This record gives sequence, C-alpha cells and structure tokens, in this order.
Amino acid sequence: MQPDPDRLPDETARRFLWRLFLLRIITILGAGLGIAIGRSVYSLALPLPPLLLTLGLLVLLNLLTWLRLQTHFSVGNSEIFVQLLLDIAGITSLFFFTGGATNPFVWFYLLPLIITATILPRGYTWFMAGLSVACYSALFFYNVPLPHSGMHHDGGMHQDGGFRMHVFGMWLGFVFSAGFVAVIIVGLAHSLRERDRKLAEAREQALQNERLVALGTLAAGAAHELGTPLGTMAILAAELEQEYTAPGHEDLHRKLGILRKQVSRCKEALSVISASAGAGRAESGHRMAVGKYLDTVLTEWHEQYPHARLATQINGQEPEAMIVAERTLTQTLLNVLNNAADASPDAVTLEADWSDSELTLTIADRGPGLREDIHAQLGKQPVTTKPEGLGVGLYLAHATIRRLGGDLGVSNREHGGTMVRITMPLLGADMQART
Repeated sequence: MQPDPDRLPDETARRFLWRLFLLRIITILGAGLGIAIGRSVYSLALPLPPLLLTLGLLVLLNLLTWLRLQTHFSVGNSEIFVQLLLDIAGITSLFFFTGGATNPFVWFYLLPLIITATILPRGYTWFMAGLSVACYSALFFYNVPLPHSGMHHDGGMHQDGGFRMHVFGMWLGFVFSAGFVAVIIVGLAHSLRERDRKLAEAREQALQNERLVALGTLAAGAAHELGTPLGTMAILAAELEQEYTAPGHEDLHRKLGILRKQVSRCKEALSVISASAGAGRAESGHRMAVGKYLDTVLTEWHEQYPHARLATQINGQEPEAMIVAERTLTQTLLNVLNNAADASPDAVTLEADWSDSELTLTIADRGPGLREDIHAQLGKQPVTTKPEGLGVGLYLAHATIRRLGGDLGVSNREHGGTMVRITMPLLGADMQART
C-alpha cells in the first residue's frame, strides 16, 4: 500500500494539534471576556444559557483533545479537519446568539480557513472555504440580534453607544488577530519549514547512500578483478627476490622486497573490501583500549609513511575507555593521516583526548589548506585537490564516522594548513557493564 503523499508526519501533525488546542483556549477565554464586558460595561442582556453551553462544549472538546495528545496513536489529516469543523460549529453558535453577521468578531471564520490552507491538502481547504462562506452568509438571515443597552433610552445615545461598542470590538479583534498571526501562524510556518528541511536532509542522505552503494559495488568488483594479477605479482616478486641473492644484487634484492610488501598491502586492502562485501574473510569490530588502538593505527601508518614526521599529544583518562576497533574506522584514520602527510610531510600533528564516553582526535598539517568551494562539498560528494587523486577518501571518511555515531569536521588553520577534528563514542564503564 502506497503512503499518502499529503499526509503529515505524525510528529508534525501532533504539533499542529497542540497549537489548535492552544488556539481554542484563547478562543474560549476571549469569548468569555467578551460576554463579561458586554454585560458589565455595555449592560447587554445576552442569552447566557446557550452561550455558556457553547463555551462548555468547547471546553469539553479541548479536554478530549488534551487527552488525545497524551496517547501514542498517530494523528491524521481527517482528525485535524474534524477538529476544525467542530471549531466552526462552536463559533457559529456564539455568533448566532450575539448579533450574527453584525458581530465585530465575525472575521474569526478566517482562522480555521487559514490553518486548513496552511497544513491540509487542497480538497480540505475548498470544503472549509465553502462552509465558512455558508455559515457567514446564513448569519445575515438567522441570528439573535444584540439587545439594546439598558443605559441609553434616547435613540441617538443608543446609536452612539452601539457604535462605540462595535469599534471597541473591531479594535479587540485586530489585537487578537495580530497576536494570532505572530504566535500561531508563525509557529505553523516554522513547523512546515522544519519539516521541509528534514525532508531535504533525508533526500540528500538517500542520494549519499546511493553513491556509497555504487562505490561499494565498484570497489567489490575491482577487488575481484585485481585479486588474480596481484597474486601473480606477489609470486613473481617472491621468486625474483629469492633468485637475486648473490653479491652484487643487494640493491635489486632490497627493491624487490619493497615491491613484495607493497603488493601484500594491496592484497590486504582488497581483502578488507571483499570482507565488507560479504566475501572472503569477514572481520567484525572488537573491543580495544583507546590508547592501544591508537598505537596500532600509528604503527601501521608509520609503515606506510616512514619518512613523515608526526608530533603526537595523548591526553586520555585512566582507566582507559574501550573503543570498537573496526577496520573501516582504522582505514578512515589512515586516510586522514595520509592526506595530512601528503600536504606537509614534515609537519603533521595528532592530538588525542578522551573521556569515559567520547574520543576526540585532532589531525593537522601545514599544507596549503582547502578552498571554500571544496569545503562546501566535503562529505556530500567525492572531491580532491590532488592531480592523481580520486577524491573518495575524505568522502568515505565522513560516511564511516557518521555510521559509527561520530562526527568529522574540517577547517583551515590560521597560518596555513588543514585541521580535521573527529569525535567518536566510546564504550565507557557504564556501557561495558551493560554489555
């Protein structure tokens, strides 16, 4: 069954129903105040029994709405529309007993119509518009006229008092409508903008996920295709290394050893890709002390960049918290360190600081930094500043850190260079006790 595209998300619908609840409270209080002013200030003999009965029914409706908001059942468009129809019935009853179309507050019919047009589909809006016009028109012919004031017996005086009462009602109506627009309508518009923002973020996340799936599929295919030639290269390199051991071939022997190690690194990386795709050996993450894990990562990185200079500063709490040591996380940290070493191999710094629940890593270099247009695309699509780069390293790093519940931020340093700040959740003592 296809979802209704016009249906409001449950959280948004509940917020709208809550605002409708608040608006009804204001309506009840405003109507009660108007009745009190009409009787005490203008000495109008208003029909109290039907007016109080109408207000009582509106109070009962609001009580039921409040109880409804305490439940966990979803709120649909039809339920909100029925509530608005009941509001129309309530204000029509109030207007019927207080002068009909001559009541200065009759503009109140616009409020349910504005709310309907703001949050509900077009069909509901047209129905509400037709109903509001019909009720307003009927009040021209069917109403209980406002009784004459007991304070004035002269016709002119009566007309003057009635006019002043009407003007006061118009002023009060304007104040009320201004407050309604400032509070209720602005709140509804904000909720709609917030919903649109979340929908846009969800669409963007879906596009990123599609791109990641495509990259994963291509990587798995490349791993399968490159496995055989890399295996052949490893065998040949090992055979050549054993063959050229005689004196005079020391330099060739050393270079063949380097070549064999580099091929082994490529095979290991392809093995990780295959494991992620569900083929070959699959190594799940395991717990490891934060300090020990960082030592392992740095040791592996130094093997790849033996000539790079790295200044480290470790500020961790004791006893050490545990981290889930996933290979994808390790590869992410290696990629970030590699980028820093490529930018400035003689000036790479790493600062690690962790508490019982969170690890913060700051990796910085003294390279040229990143352009503003590159900053705007980080984490959204592959970008690179290297002529030979593919641009997927930092893109996948963003995705990996987010998937593991962390956050990655990139900024330029004041005197040149780039700083990457990574925060990751840790398995603190309380979480370890639960697991």
